[in-house]
Amino acid sequence: YLGGAAFGARAYAKNLDEQEILSAIDYVHLRNRKLYLTVNTLLKEEELEEKLYPYLRPYYEQGLDAVIVQDMGVLKAVRSWFPDLDIHASTQMTVTGSAGARFLESLGATRVVPARELSFAEIQKIHRTTNLEIECFVHGALCYCYSGQCLFSSLIGGRSGNRGRCAQTCRLPFDVEKGDKVLGGKNEKYVLSLKDLCTLDLLPEILEAGVCSLKIEGRMKSPRYTAGVVSIYRKYVDMYLAHGRSGYRVDPADRRALLELFDRGGQSEGYYKEHNGRDMVALKEKPAFREPDQELFDHLDRTYVDAVKKEPIRGTALVSEGKPVRLTVEYTPSLEPAETMEAGMAVLEPISVACTGDLAETAKNAPMDGDRIRKQLMKTGDSPFFFEELEVLVEGKVFLPVQALNRLRREALEELCRAVTERFRRKSGEEYKNMEEEGAEQASAGGPEFAVSVSHMDQLQEALALVREKREAGAETPFGIYLAGEEFDPGQWKELADRCHKAGSACYLMMPRIFRSQAEQFFLAHMEELKNAGFDAIGVGSMEEPGFLRKHLPEMKQYFDHGMFNHRAEKAMKAYGASRVTLPVELNARELSDAGVRGELIVYGYLPMMVSAQCVKKTMEGCTGRPEVLYLRDRKGKAFPVKNQCRFCFNTIYNESPLSLLGLSGEAARLSPAAYRIILTLEDRETAKRVLRSFYEEYMEGKRQDPPSGNFTRGHFKRGVE
Repeated sequence: YLGGAAFGARAYAKNLDEQEILSAIDYVHLRNRKLYLTVNTLLKEEELEEKLYPYLRPYYEQGLDAVIVQDMGVLKAVRSWFPDLDIHASTQMTVTGSAGARFLESLGATRVVPARELSFAEIQKIHRTTNLEIECFVHGALCYCYSGQCLFSSLIGGRSGNRGRCAQTCRLPFDVEKGDKVLGGKNEKYVLSLKDLCTLDLLPEILEAGVCSLKIEGRMKSPRYTAGVVSIYRKYVDMYLAHGRSGYRVDPADRRALLELFDRGGQSEGYYKEHNGRDMVALKEKPAFREPDQELFDHLDRTYVDAVKKEPIRGTALVSEGKPVRLTVEYTPSLEPAETMEAGMAVLEPISVACTGDLAETAKNAPMDGDRIRKQLMKTGDSPFFFEELEVLVEGKVFLPVQALNRLRREALEELCRAVTERFRRKSGEEYKNMEEEGAEQASAGGPEFAVSVSHMDQLQEALALVREKREAGAETPFGIYLAGEEFDPGQWKELADRCHKAGSACYLMMPRIFRSQAEQFFLAHMEELKNAGFDAIGVGSMEEPGFLRKHLPEMKQYFDHGMFNHRAEKAMKAYGASRVTLPVELNARELSDAGVRGELIVYGYLPMMVSAQCVKKTMEGCTGRPEVLYLRDRKGKAFPVKNQCRFCFNTIYNESPLSLLGLSGEAARLSPAAYRIILTLEDRETAKRVLRSFYEEYMEGKRQDPPSGNFTRGHFKRGVE
């Protein structure tokens, strides 16, 4: 994988320009390898409609093997424009199960990189139930957050990880506070910084789980790091393929070599065998400087970094007195030891070209022999080939100028390069074909809905009080109340839905942001309560839930939470079952207008900045199985709430300040949203009451409110992200 000048998840790397990428495509194809381009960010409307096609077109024509994408709209566009280009679904899509993987397969994805947090059993299920190739991370840096669920550096600094501009805020020190107590040891500040992944001992299990591609996270590391890590993993993949489990042994020297190349405070085996754990967290500062293993570094530089990679060819030169000299060269694409056809390599058929040069003159004095001609033709210079075998047949007393031999060799090798690379060339795909899906309902007949998401009973009581009061006053406003699936028990669902309906509001259940086997088992165990609750719709937070709901509650409306950036992504979500979508929180008002997407607009709430399988509570104090709120305090004194969602075993880290668009109802109304949503999470009863009434009065009754005082943020509604 490599990144280009745009749309890659490493926006601050020294990425390749167009000509370098075109050359790189030929470079890898001449060595029977594949090259994939990262297009794994969320794209704004203008970028998707005006810039993506001309950006990809020359690479597609050159023979690019695949693109990796995060944006559902990008996936749909690439499949439409370039129908024979492989598409890999990025780990940024947060695929945690087979339902999400099957949907991506239906859109045309050929490979999925699931969430790093999955267990072997979860990976095996994706392998059993789809035809997708599976690619998993085996080494390198680990994000604390589920990839694609992180807004940390976006909300506090405007650098969005979803746009390739992550500031790696998780690598900074934090104090963990519980009330007035600071948890953990004095030097245990790096609570969000995970140790690097190392899976040498797990490779047999990874391969047997159905993983066909092993992904090494480089994080803008050096060529030496790349060479060292890749060579070690190649060694052990070959060992397993050749000898199986019984012959698989990891040399401790190779583990040490990996730590020599980079050490963040040790390594872990990641999530393959455990859901989370303190042993995965670095906690302390990166180790102090130590003397490098110069012998190892010199070996890597000599063997890989400074070496020139050339492919072996065979040749035959026929030099006959009075006839044009003829040079035939043949190339058979090479494979590494133990690589197989199942690994997706090109068919190993020889490629042969023949070139004719100048007439061989009659020698007047000393004729040229085969050895002299061979010596000159063997000088392949900067070409990607070297002669493994070169047979020279001489007939008669011949003479050829050195320049004529050089020219013949150059023409033959250039023609061979063309023959190899031309196999990968394509003609451009067709441009945008307008394939509109039928949209489901956008808004209630009475105008935008006033939707409230609640996390505990006090908040629900205030929401119901507001609904009853306004209904009694004759208001025809559509109301909707979301019950947080992590907080309200299944035994309460029907009673609470009935109370909402009696008050005059629709009632929805908001499902968790992460839906894995634990969540699936929970909802299966409570399916009767779910079916009988009388919910008017289900709020969808993850890629897995639409497929699950379609199977078990096929008639239920699905309201999708935020996550898409453009109208094509909206259409993909509607094809997946969305009756309503939520507008993205990283676009400003103008960009939201450009996208032309109608849906729920979040106007208030503590936005989740991280959703993680890790647990700050477990790391610092151990697991109690009881939800509570801790605070992460950064170097500038800001305190970020952390809530452990024990029902589904994940952590949510919220922004320090709630989003508030109070005072901006005019700008919000120009977006024609289907609903205005208030998200209540940490608020007590009085705060919930104040928030609900002030927003209702402005947004639904037109009584302009003063901007809120105190601690709040406008989020990206004004500024957006780069």
